[in-house]
Amino acid sequence: MNQSDGKSVAWLDRRTGYLELLVEERRDAVLDVLAPYLAPSPSSVAHRALRPEDDLAGNRPGDALRTKVDELAPGFWRWALARLTGRRLEADSWRAGLAGERRVGGELERLARRGWRVLHSIPLAGDVDIDHVLIGPGGAFCFNTKCHRGARVWVGDDSVRIGGQSYPYVRKSRAEAKRASAALTSACGFPVEVRPVLAFVAVADLKVVPSLRDVRVLQEPDIAAFKRLRTDWRPDKVESVYAAARDRHTWVRP
Repeated sequence: MNQSDGKSVAWLDRRTGYLELLVEERRDAVLDVLAPYLAPSPSSVAHRALRPEDDLAGNRPGDALRTKVDELAPGFWRWALARLTGRRLEADSWRAGLAGERRVGGELERLARRGWRVLHSIPLAGDVDIDHVLIGPGGAFCFNTKCHRGARVWVGDDSVRIGGQSYPYVRKSRAEAKRASAALTSACGFPVEVRPVLAFVAVADLKVVPSLRDVRVLQEPDIAAFKRLRTDWRPDKVESVYAAARDRHTWVRP
């Protein structure tokens, strides 16, 4: 790929999907032009063999929470009484979580044009799920999304404090990423490191202790910065890991 003055800025091997960027300052322009050629790869053909019920690519952000909200939805009179008395219903907290996952999911999907792949509401054994898994040029990440509207949040090495209460969000994020790493490594046949991300939505203030380095903590607008994140993951590796991640059986193996 050349500039108008004839200077080479990148070259792409369409057979393997390998992209070499020669001028770093032109990265975004190169990715925009080559986006139609970066998505397909020989390994992605494997997706087509998945049965629709086993393909997680169709999951939308918050699907698991949507089911929970529907189960807990109160009848009209119970809902009306709660609103009149100002009492919160159990479904309200689940509904807030659903809104948070949808907002984070929308931001993650914006990264697709930069060569990233994203999956949502990944079901695990034990009736739990991973909110989002992001796979792309910067590696693989497991997102744990939390919506605490207007709250002041303090994040320590192992826990989170909000309004005088402590939550095990940091430990849970680590555990989910470890579980995702094991599942994808087993499915791919090569080591896949998945790094944990704790994403907060609609909080008033977020403070993170400097000593916390293994879990990335951010707010919804910070997700856009992932488009500049790069490792040695080539497009063919991204597609291989994504192919394994979108298969439901990858996540429910013993």
